[in-house]
Amino acid sequence: MKNNQIYVLNSVSEVHTFLQIKSPSHPLVSVVNFDEIGCLSSEENQTFVYNFYTIYLKKNFDGTIKYGQQYYDYNNGIMTFFAPKQKLTVEAGNSSKIEGWMLVFHPDFIQNYELGKRIKEYGFFSYAANEALHLSDKEETVISGLVHNLQQEIEAMIDNYTQDVVVAHIDLLLNYCNRFYNRQFITRKKASNDLFLKFEELLVAYFQNETSGLPTVQYFSEKLLVSAHYLNDMLKNLTGQTTQQHIQNQLIEKAKELLSTTNLSVAEIAYQLGFEYPQSFSKLFKNKTNQTPLEFRQSFN
Repeated sequence: MKNNQIYVLNSVSEVHTFLQIKSPSHPLVSVVNFDEIGCLSSEENQTFVYNFYTIYLKKNFDGTIKYGQQYYDYNNGIMTFFAPKQKLTVEAGNSSKIEGWMLVFHPDFIQNYELGKRIKEYGFFSYAANEALHLSDKEETVISGLVHNLQQEIEAMIDNYTQDVVVAHIDLLLNYCNRFYNRQFITRKKASNDLFLKFEELLVAYFQNETSGLPTVQYFSEKLLVSAHYLNDMLKNLTGQTTQQHIQNQLIEKAKELLSTTNLSVAEIAYQLGFEYPQSFSKLFKNKTNQTPLEFRQSFN
């Protein structure tokens, strides 16, 4: 087994130093072209922890790109997104010449802007590597054009407007990526539907087996081998409801079954469903049905 070397990079300058390329034009934001780096290879696995936001676009891989359990039909640009403190592992022995670029920007660069507040809403920063954004030719052209303009602005003479303009470019870039991810859910509808059906099966089975404790989003994402954010975004795109809403809906259906077919008290049903407090169960039931559990039960008498 090959060793795993861990590198913690805290600043944009440290990225440039590690890659052995010239110093960045701006201390908090940079676009790095992979053709400046040369061939990326190592005799050991390398894990990177970046304390800043990182967006990669890699293209022209040798071999076929696989997405989940299926081979993907967009083999041109592949984008991945990492939030601060996330881990990125590069497997040893990969000596391919990678084309593309990486955009890195420190949280301090956007903290006084609206984007600094909204960036956590982009769930794809928490997607897993196998949930990358696969771009069509047209989409890659759009993204590459934005990044080219962004890079020119960063490397131009810095003035009082530089930060405003660069942040605006990053904001626009993320909005396009959000749009293209939603396109991906549509163009890969069969894969998404298969994942949705598996989720529904797991959800029903959870309550049929009377598994202890309330089900969590994390529980299902781990069972389905996808990230919690990806599962949530996929379900919302397909059904208009979040993962948590699907869980709550199934929970209420199970509660209705128990209320109408057993003599268990409301408290006993709450505990059986995994609630720590019966009041929490009653509140959720009322919010979902406009009836208390007792009112629902009495409607059958």
